[in-house]
Amino acid sequence: MKKTIFVGDLHLSADRPDITQAFIYFLNHGLDNTEALYIIGDLFEVWMGDDIAESFTIAIAEAIKTVSNSIPVYFTHGNRDFMVGKQFCLRAGMKILPEVYCINLYGVNTVILHGDSLCTLDIAYQRFRRFRSLDIVRWVYSHLPKKTRLNIAAKIRQKSVQGNQQKHYEIMDVESSAVTALLASTGCQRMIHGHTHRPAIHQLTAQEQRVVVGDWYTQGSVLNVSENGCELVTLPFSETN
Repeated sequence: MKKTIFVGDLHLSADRPDITQAFIYFLNHGLDNTEALYIIGDLFEVWMGDDIAESFTIAIAEAIKTVSNSIPVYFTHGNRDFMVGKQFCLRAGMKILPEVYCINLYGVNTVILHGDSLCTLDIAYQRFRRFRSLDIVRWVYSHLPKKTRLNIAAKIRQKSVQGNQQKHYEIMDVESSAVTALLASTGCQRMIHGHTHRPAIHQLTAQEQRVVVGDWYTQGSVLNVSENGCELVTLPFSETN
C-alpha cells in the first residue's frame, strides 16, 4: 500500500554519529512504497548557515538527494534549523514548505507544521520566535563571521537546555486553543507536527485528529500515513546501525 512518511526532531549533530547513521540507513532501506517524504523541522540540532558545512551535513544532503531523485522530499523549518537555506535544500533536493502547509492527504485535509508556534503558553520563547523570524534579523545573522555564528549557536543551545529544565510540562506542550484555532482557520481535519517530542495520535473529535511525530534521540521515529490512516513506528537504533 502506498504511503507518505513524516519524520522530524532528528537533531542531527557531529557528536551523535549514531543518529546520523540510523537516519541514512532509514533513507536507504525504509522508504519502500513511499510516495513522499516530509521532514518537518529540527533535522539538525543547530544550523549556523548554509556556508558552514560540516562533513556530516554533506553526507546527509547526499543521502537525501538520492531519495529525492525517486520521490519528492519536503522540508519544514524547525526552531533549531530555521536558518537552513535554499543552498542546502538545493543540494539535498528538498523543497522548502511554508511555515503552515495544507494538503489533502488520502482524502483528509491535513495541515503540516513544525509545531513550536502552537506552544503559546511559553511566552518567552514566542517572543524570541517572533524576533528571529524577522527578515532583517535573519539577514544580519547570516552575514556575521562564521566564528561568531558558531559561538551564538552554542550559547542558544546551552540556554535552551537550561531553560527547558526549568519549564513546566504544560508550557512546553502545544496549547489546545491554538490547535483548535489553526484547524478552524485552515479547514483541516488532521494536524501533523513535531517539536514537543511527545509522539502520539490524539483523536480530538470524531472528525479531527492531531498527530505528533517522535524525536530520534534514543531511537528512530516514523509516521506512516496511508488511506488507512496514521501509524507511528519506532525504529530501534540496534536495527539501523
